[in-house]
Amino acid sequence: MTPPALPPDNHVHSEFSWDTAGRTSMEAACGRALDLGLPSIAFTEHLDLTPWYVPAESLEMFPRVGADYIGADSTFRAPAIDLDGYFASVERCRARFPSLRILTGVEFGEPHWYAGELAELLARGRFERVLGSLHSLEIAGTPRVVDEWFHTERVAGEAEAASVRAYLEELTRMADSDGGFEVVAHIDYLTRQIDKAGRAHDPRPFEAEYRVAFRALARSGRALEINSRLPLDATLVRWWHEEGGEAVSFGSDAHTPAAVGRGFTEASAVAEAAGFRRQADPFDFWRR
Repeated sequence: MTPPALPPDNHVHSEFSWDTAGRTSMEAACGRALDLGLPSIAFTEHLDLTPWYVPAESLEMFPRVGADYIGADSTFRAPAIDLDGYFASVERCRARFPSLRILTGVEFGEPHWYAGELAELLARGRFERVLGSLHSLEIAGTPRVVDEWFHTERVAGEAEAASVRAYLEELTRMADSDGGFEVVAHIDYLTRQIDKAGRAHDPRPFEAEYRVAFRALARSGRALEINSRLPLDATLVRWWHEEGGEAVSFGSDAHTPAAVGRGFTEASAVAEAAGFRRQADPFDFWRR
């Protein structure tokens, strides 16, 4: 029996993302996508404009390669994407892998904070898949990357619950904002930190906040990403459907070739159980 076709991987990082640290290459990721039978792959490189405060005690929680971009003021500023190199690499891969559809893309951090910069980038018309991500929260008025702050401050208990609510409130503002991003990536970015700390996140106490965020996202017409870096709770995908979500996108968030398409069989089953279906166009999002 032929296994069901897997969806496109709409969230992959290559050597042109600042945090891959030489662990990957665009060509190797394309080869992995072909081996898996994926219809397409999108290289959505990190574009992070938010300056993150990183205190000295947090360095061990920060991506090692990122330490090169922390200034004397203990603030991280991500390097710009080498766009010329990136687009040249895409064209080389398209020539080498003609049977694989390869999309250009960007993962734009906090797009609602930088609407003008995002509009300027997209006006160039060279990106085919645009993800909006919430990597940061303002903590005491200072932007902090969520994973560094969460572990350094050893957030737990009532503070943990408050952080989940704060994240979902900011995510709602992001979903309600104007801007050209079409997919909200990894809604579980903060809650995966709870998993890293050895505690499972139960979304049910936060159902009201999740549903508010999903309604805002549904109004925007954007898709929700099922990020398979950690399995997304099926309850969240069901709530997304119930709140009027029209589509889901699948993303491995791969930072190495071996991670391309990881968990897509399970993620597809979660999407189908919630009421989302593959389309006649294999490159499309899955829709209700």
